[in-house]
Amino acid sequence: MRDFITRFALRGVVAGFLLLPTGAAQAQQTRQEYLLTTDWKFTKGDVAEAAQPGFKDAKWQTVSVPHDWAIYGPFSSRNDLQQVRIEQNNEQQATLKAGRTGGLPFIGVGWYRRRLQVPGFGPGQRAALLFDGAMSDARVFINGQEVGRWPYGYNSFSFDITAFLKPGGENVLAVRLQNQPEASRWYPGAGLYRNVHLLVTQDVHIPVWGTYLTTPTITAEFAKVKLRTKVEAPAGAGTDLRLETTIRDAAGQAVATTSTPLAATDGQEFEQNLVVPKPQLWSPETPVLYSATSRLYAGQVLKDEYTTPFGIRSFAFEAGKGFVLNGQPRKFKGVCNHHDLGPLGAAVNTAALRRQLTLLKELGADAIRTTHNMPAPELVSLADEMGFMLIVESFDEWKKPKVKNGYSQYFDEWAEKDLVNMVHRDRNHPSVILWSIGNEVPDQWAPGGTKIAKRLQDIVHRQDPTRPVTAGMDQFDAAVNNGFAALLDLPGFNYKPHRYPEAQTKLPQGLLLGSETASTVSSRGVYKFPVVTGKDQKYSDNQSSSYDLEYCNWSQTPDEEFAAQDDLPYTLGEFVWTGFDYLGEPTPYDEKWPSHSSYFGILDLAGIPKDRFYLYRSRWNTASPTLHLLPHWTWPGREGQTTPVFCYTSYPEAELFVNGKSQGRQRKGPSDKPQTRYRLMWNEVKYAPGSIKVVAYDAQGKAVAEEEVKTAGKPDHIRLVADRTTLTADGQDLAFVTARVEDAQGNLCPEATTQLQFSVSGAGRFRAVANGDPTNLELFHQPRMQAFQGMLVALVQTTDRTGELQLKATGKNLKGATIRLQAAKPTGK
Repeated sequence: MRDFITRFALRGVVAGFLLLPTGAAQAQQTRQEYLLTTDWKFTKGDVAEAAQPGFKDAKWQTVSVPHDWAIYGPFSSRNDLQQVRIEQNNEQQATLKAGRTGGLPFIGVGWYRRRLQVPGFGPGQRAALLFDGAMSDARVFINGQEVGRWPYGYNSFSFDITAFLKPGGENVLAVRLQNQPEASRWYPGAGLYRNVHLLVTQDVHIPVWGTYLTTPTITAEFAKVKLRTKVEAPAGAGTDLRLETTIRDAAGQAVATTSTPLAATDGQEFEQNLVVPKPQLWSPETPVLYSATSRLYAGQVLKDEYTTPFGIRSFAFEAGKGFVLNGQPRKFKGVCNHHDLGPLGAAVNTAALRRQLTLLKELGADAIRTTHNMPAPELVSLADEMGFMLIVESFDEWKKPKVKNGYSQYFDEWAEKDLVNMVHRDRNHPSVILWSIGNEVPDQWAPGGTKIAKRLQDIVHRQDPTRPVTAGMDQFDAAVNNGFAALLDLPGFNYKPHRYPEAQTKLPQGLLLGSETASTVSSRGVYKFPVVTGKDQKYSDNQSSSYDLEYCNWSQTPDEEFAAQDDLPYTLGEFVWTGFDYLGEPTPYDEKWPSHSSYFGILDLAGIPKDRFYLYRSRWNTASPTLHLLPHWTWPGREGQTTPVFCYTSYPEAELFVNGKSQGRQRKGPSDKPQTRYRLMWNEVKYAPGSIKVVAYDAQGKAVAEEEVKTAGKPDHIRLVADRTTLTADGQDLAFVTARVEDAQGNLCPEATTQLQFSVSGAGRFRAVANGDPTNLELFHQPRMQAFQGMLVALVQTTDRTGELQLKATGKNLKGATIRLQAAKPTGK
C-alpha cells in the first residue's frame, strides 16, 4: 500500500478571490472590479478589421454577457452532422449522428466588441482582464493589439492589459471566438458564455488567484491556517512590504489576525500561519465558511486588499474505511452534470445554478462531478455555500482524439497551462475534494497513455499536494492491466459495478469510485408496455420509458450500482450519469432526428423531476421520507390490460390498492434481482379508471403514509407554481414557474400537449421556456411552447426595477392563470 493515504489526509481549503464592496473607500483606492456585462456588440461570422478601434459596429447586435448566441437556434439535423463510430458506446461502424451536439448552430466565428473605460487609470496602476470561460479559441484585443489567446473554451484565464490601455481615454475591447465542426460530443455553447471581469489594482498588488490557503491541523479546540500569498511589484518595490491578515467567521467576527513582513525571496510570496479557535467544520450538512482578508502595505501605504473565503474540514481516503470527512465515514451520493442550463444554453446564471443545486439537495445528493470540463466559478462558490462536494474535471480528450477537432489538437501545448489554471482557480474551495484529469480518454489503451497520466497527475500534485487525483475509466481490462488504473491516486470506474471485486483484487489502492454510473434513460411521464428490462430500447416516438428499466449497452439500471455500493465496503460512492438532462448526446436516438437532448437525467431539461428522482431520493434523502407511485393512472383504451405499478419509497413495506381493492403487500429485501431490493413492484395490475393508492408501513408494520394517483378528466385550466416568489431586481435573477395542465379537480392531465402562451408585465421580462421533451424543436426564447406530459417550465427574469411582476399563461380551451412575483432591491443597495 502506497503512501497516498497520508499524503491526502487533507485539511480544509478555501474559495477563489472576493473583492471588497465598491462602497469601501480604501478598497476603491486599491482594487476595483468591474463586471463587464452590458453594452457588448456582437456579430456572427468573421469580420475583417473587427479588432480595430475605429471599426463601425453600430449595426451589430447589442447583447449582455454571459451570452450564448447559438441557443437561439434554429434547430436543424444538419448542424454539426457527424459521421462517427463512438468507441465508448461499443459501436462497430460509423453512422450519421444528427443531434449529437444538440442540433444548434454553434459552429463558426463570433465577434464581441465593447468600449472599455477605466476611470482614473494611470501611472502606478495595473489592469487585467479575467475571463471565466469563452467558447472557444479566444483571441483578445485591446485597441487593435492582440493581448493573448486561450483555446480551451471551458477554462478560466486572465491577461495583464496594462501596456495596451490608453490612460484617461476610451479603449476598445474586442474578442474573437471560433467553434470548429466535430469538436465536441455534446452541446458546447458559443460565445462569451461566462462572465468577464476587469480588475484594476496598484502596481504593488496580489495577482489573480494569488492566494493558497490550507488548514494542516484541525482539532476540536483549534485549526491551524496556512496562507501563502503572492505579490507582484515593480523591480525594487518589494523590500518594504507587509501583509496584515484577519480571519473572520460566518458572522463577520474577527477570530484571528497576523502581520508579516515580506521575506526577501525571488518568489515574492508571503507565508502566514494563523490559529482559529474552536473551528466550525464545513460539510454538506454544515457548509460553514470563514474569510481571510489580507491588506498589503508598502511602508504605511495600503496597496491592496484581497479576501479569500474558505472552509475548515478534514478528509481522508483510507483502505478499509473508505472516504472519511471530518472523522466520519461516508459515501458520495453524487451526480455528473454537463455545463448547459437547458433553455438558457451554456450562458451561466447564478439563479439557474442555485435552482439546480436546490433540487439536488431535495434529492439527497451531496456531490457533483463537473463532467467533462472545468465548471463555472459560480457553481464552485455555490457548492461551498450550499454544501456539495466536487470532483473538478479537466479533459474529455488527451492526445488520442474522440472527435476530429477536439482537445487533442491543443493537448501538447496547452494541457499543463489548462491544469495549472484549473487548480489555481479552485484549490481554495472547501467543496473541491478531488481533481479529475480525464474522462474515458482513449489513451487508456494507447501506447504512452500511462506516461501521460503520470505527467498530468504530477502537475496537479505540484500545484496542490492536498487532494488526490482520479479519472473516469471505461476500458477496464486495458486500464487495469497496463498500469493506468494503478497509477491514479483513486481509480474511478465508469459503469463497472460487476467488476469492482476484480479491481479491488488487482489494484493497490484498496479503494475505488463509481465515477460514472447507471446511464439509465427515460422520458418524464412516458410509459411503455409491456414493462421489461431493455438495453438500447428504441420506439417510434423517440421516447424512453419512465419505468426506469431501460439503459445503454455499456451500462445498467440504478439498482445494480446500489447493490455494489451497499455490499462492497471498499467502494466510495457513485456519480450518476446524469443529474439533469442536457443538450446533445440523445442516446439511444443519436441517429434518429429530431432527438437532440439527453434522456439520462434524473431531472429533465426543464428541471422537472422524473420518476427516477424518487428512486434516488428514497435512498439518498435521509432527512425526510419518500413515497412515490408510477405510472400515472389515465389510460383510456387500456382497460383490463396489464399495467404494472411501481412504488419508490424509503419505507420498507407498502400495500397497493386499485379502486379500494388490495393488490397485496410488498416488502423490499435481499434478492438475486437488484430491483426487488430497492423498489416495490406490482407487475400484474390490470388498469381500471379511478385511482391507485399506496399505504406505506414502517419497520414495526405500522401504517405511516399514503399516496394516491387519480384518473384525470378533461383538461380544464392552467396552474402556475413558482420556485420563488421574491426575486432580486438586478437584471439577472430568475424565477422558474412550472405550468401544469389540470382537470377541474386539480389532477394533472398527463397526456396534455396544449400549446401555452406566456406574457410578462411589470418589473420583469420573459426569458425562456422548456418542456423537457428531447424531441421538441420549438425555440426556447419564444414565449410559447407545447406542454409535454402535461407540464412545462417558464423562466421570468428581473430588470433593474423593483416592484411586482406578473406572468400570465393561456392555452386553447383552458382557463388561464396569472402568478404575481416581487422584485426587491439587491441586498446592501
